[in-house]
Amino acid sequence: MTTWTRLTLAVLLGAAALVGVGVANSWAPDLPVDALTARWGTPPSQFVRIEGMPVHVRDEGPRDDPAPIVLLHGTGASLHTWDGWVAELASEHRVVRIDLPGFGLTGPNPDGRYTLPRYSQFMNAVFEALRLQHVTLVGNSLGGAVAWKTAVDFPEKVSRLVLVDAGGYPSQATSVPIGFRLAANPDLAWLMDRVLPRATVESSVRNVYGDPAKVTPELVDRYFELTRREGNRQALRDRFAQMKGGELSAHIRRVKQPTLILWGSEDRLIPTTVAQQFMRDIEGAQIVTFDGLGHVPQEEDPVRTVRPFQQFLLSTPVVSPADTDPADTAAPAP
Repeated sequence: MTTWTRLTLAVLLGAAALVGVGVANSWAPDLPVDALTARWGTPPSQFVRIEGMPVHVRDEGPRDDPAPIVLLHGTGASLHTWDGWVAELASEHRVVRIDLPGFGLTGPNPDGRYTLPRYSQFMNAVFEALRLQHVTLVGNSLGGAVAWKTAVDFPEKVSRLVLVDAGGYPSQATSVPIGFRLAANPDLAWLMDRVLPRATVESSVRNVYGDPAKVTPELVDRYFELTRREGNRQALRDRFAQMKGGELSAHIRRVKQPTLILWGSEDRLIPTTVAQQFMRDIEGAQIVTFDGLGHVPQEEDPVRTVRPFQQFLLSTPVVSPADTDPADTAAPAP
């Protein structure tokens, strides 16, 4: 063996060793839901069986609220993103939040479907299971898209609508978190199920904050651990494959409920130009923009962002089913 061959072999072996160490340090197999519940599913959490799934739910506040608030999180998040809002609201309002199928402790949908019509159907099943007749529906990012689609499909059950940096139009992103880019790449599926560097999760969370300095180790822990819930990474890939974004944007014009639009000025994933599109397409919508906040303003600064929502509740009457055009109430096709 020549000196050059030995040197080349040594370099290759060294590189392989480094890769092996990197993979070992980032090895993160799926975790069973029971292993996560002790930290992320403590009271007032409960699991309600809906469409064959044990859905992670937190239902707080007075039960006599005529229009309970239902809060929906975005892609890769969980019901915990609303902790700050619930602390401000639950003394006066019934507040229901859930982990959507494919995320948090709920985990994957048994039927493997993650389209907007499917999520809308699921939300109707939630309303039925929890006996929610007329809700104020609030959604962030993916949850915002689910919220407006549900408001269109089941207007007799959604009295008011709030969109927080919501999805629904073709992407105008100027920056996409690395975790989303990896999940959208089918060639990396085998690796994503087994390897998840915590630094990747931290980078993704920092990417959606207006001020990355607000991202704490505890916050990264939450995102990192719940991403590893058994089946969630496969569900995330399925969601990106099935829902490209913008394919149902024409439906947004059918929203008739009183609507409030809340947006972070520093959102690079769904920029403020999209907020303006919602304003144009939803007649009578109101908008509030928060300087310095990013894609999850309700999480980044809950006290500041909940104030206009509280004013919206005070100033906006609850729409009853009798006020809804019967022609608009047909349930969607699967």
